Amino acid sequence: MSAPPDRAVVIGASAGGVQALLALLPSLPADFPWPVLVVLHVPADRSNVLAGLFEAKCSLEVKEAEDKETVRPGVVYFAPSDYHLLIEENGDLALSSDEAINYSRPSIDVLFESAADAYGERLVGIILTGANNDGAAGLAAVAAAGGVALVQDPAAAYARTMPQAARQACNAALVLSLERIADYLKGLKAE
Repeated sequence: MSAPPDRAVVIGASAGGVQALLALLPSLPADFPWPVLVVLHVPADRSNVLAGLFEAKCSLEVKEAEDKETVRPGVVYFAPSDYHLLIEENGDLALSSDEAINYSRPSIDVLFESAADAYGERLVGIILTGANNDGAAGLAAVAAAGGVALVQDPAAAYARTMPQAARQACNAALVLSLERIADYLKGLKAE
């Protein structure tokens, strides 16, 4: 078994997020060297079909995250509905049914804060469209740990509240169009 990757990308989205993710994830090449962990707010009473939807459209492996699974490069992991997704310092994923944060489980903040602790400056955090403040504190934690913070341009987002809140909470965040975020991700290399 190989060691877990020492770099990662975390993405958070809510209202309008499927469309935004369809502009990003399918653009990643089959040899993309980093794991991508995604929290998209999905109602707890609905089955999560995201992995299947994106698997059909992406060059990368796409799956729903499993508890105690070791993160692998070049895999897109979606948080299961009604579970927080965390990454542990040893590179394993953890699922939690702790209380909702910002009315959300899974919570973007929970993923981003745990990933900032695990990866520090070797992390890219991205906040996309959404209608609440989840992810703002998490993106600030990514930047505080030395990671790269990106925010979808609120003016072009389906729902502006989440990217605006993230931008206000994280002065270091770069505000980019979905196309520029995709270009940024495609430029990431293995190191």
